[in-house]
Amino acid sequence: MRIIAGEWRGRRIKAPGGGDVRPTTDRVREAWMSALGGRLDRLTVLDLFAGSGALGLEALSRGAAHVTFVERARQSLRNLDENLRRLQAGGRATVVKGDAFGYVRRLACGSFDLALADPPYEKGHAARLLVWFEEVPFARELWLEHRTGEPIPELRGMTQRRYGDTTLTSVAAEPAGVEPHDREDT
Repeated sequence: MRIIAGEWRGRRIKAPGGGDVRPTTDRVREAWMSALGGRLDRLTVLDLFAGSGALGLEALSRGAAHVTFVERARQSLRNLDENLRRLQAGGRATVVKGDAFGYVRRLACGSFDLALADPPYEKGHAARLLVWFEEVPFARELWLEHRTGEPIPELRGMTQRRYGDTTLTSVAAEPAGVEPHDREDT
């Protein structure tokens, strides 16, 4: 696995191993970052279900100010720590050892500029995260990877991009002060 672009372009990072782990492919990660465009400069980013940290490290490489990685699997945490050391990124990163849902439940609205999430497929985590984000939009924007066809709720302003059996879903937080009953349907 490698960093696609930015400060660490081409640098290899340690990928997680094991049958339970499904890292985001370089192709999907590249498409994901391209879809985000140049919006990473000076952003605070949350990487949920971080695994080896590939998404958050890509964000740092592309100019994010700080990334908070949330992961609970021991081997993934070891790989993440090693990747942060290899890239000397520790000063721009926080690693939270724990459950992603437990972490986001403690966040206030707008705690991060951008949240990236790549939960395990087919466990209902994608749908659960979207429901929570609708209730408490803990970032200005949430980007989520999930299996194409996996049932997820439809949220206002949600967009999707499909790459084979993988779909990237994004949703922006509602503007502050706009209550659901105040919205104009367009």
